[in-house]
Amino acid sequence: MHEATSAQPISYYDYIIIGRAAHSAPRSNKTQPCSSWSAAALPTAIPISPISPPSGEPSWTYPPPPQPSASSPKTASLTHAPVGTSINAGFYSRASDHYVAKAGWEPRLVEESYRWVEKAVVFKPTVRQWRTAVKGGLMAAGVVPYNGFTYDHLIGAKIGGTIFDGNERRHTAAELIVEYADLKKLTVLLNATVHKILYTTQGNESPTAEGVVFKDAYGKNHTAYLKQEPNNEVILSAGAIGNPQLLMLSGIGPMGHLKAHNITVVVDQPLVGLGMGDNPMNAIYVPSPTPVEVSLVQVARISQTGNNIEAISGKNFTGGYTMLSPQVYLKAQI
Repeated sequence: MHEATSAQPISYYDYIIIGRAAHSAPRSNKTQPCSSWSAAALPTAIPISPISPPSGEPSWTYPPPPQPSASSPKTASLTHAPVGTSINAGFYSRASDHYVAKAGWEPRLVEESYRWVEKAVVFKPTVRQWRTAVKGGLMAAGVVPYNGFTYDHLIGAKIGGTIFDGNERRHTAAELIVEYADLKKLTVLLNATVHKILYTTQGNESPTAEGVVFKDAYGKNHTAYLKQEPNNEVILSAGAIGNPQLLMLSGIGPMGHLKAHNITVVVDQPLVGLGMGDNPMNAIYVPSPTPVEVSLVQVARISQTGNNIEAISGKNFTGGYTMLSPQVYLKAQI
């Protein structure tokens, strides 16, 4: 791992992976049959516009512009963190079979991929008093069947996985690199902000990625190119927001939108950035007359319609991060 400020102005790799830890770490283990491959992983914060960040101290938490809410005249900001699994609540559950089929994925490969991840970073939680009470409440409310501990997405109530081990140590996607990657062949550049993917066109062929342009923490430009070898790739894995954003910054997207921002059009693709949807959450806070154990999501209710219920306890979410509040927090995803 190196700060991006230490990168050469121009460098060459077999693979260039763009994305935050949860997306890019699994892809950092990609190899060729030969033993001489190299890869650069850029776990970046993607800029929100083609304009360079303002001068001064760099920030890696640029929030996207506020998005209008369908149910309220107010707006809600969409914020994406530079390192996703290092800040989340640690609940782990697989996607449903329906989702896998709809996405067109191969079920056997999906199953193998899940097991590959779970071996390194997922654990069975210890269910204590609060979790037992939540489970009993769901049963009493008619949430059935109770599926016990499982990673699978099953209708009813379940205990899911956690990225906290028995010693309450958080495990992140970065550990997939430590577990599986050949570290001698991998370069991770920190605090690199990717601004553009470079494309080349030969004859009538479709544009092919040949490298990326990124800035370090001091705003200095660097260019990473692919080596001229068969099957070398720029792997874009910056998430649901970052992927279409960077494609458009690189000239792939709706022609009118790109021209409005003075971006040279590489491919007129009107579908880039479409099909996005919110995943709203309704929260209920329940004060407790006695202290409640600190507990993140472990027990969950999974429904046919996607209206899921999760619960955490012992934390004050009304202000600050005090872990001594005897509050209980329930959330329903609709």
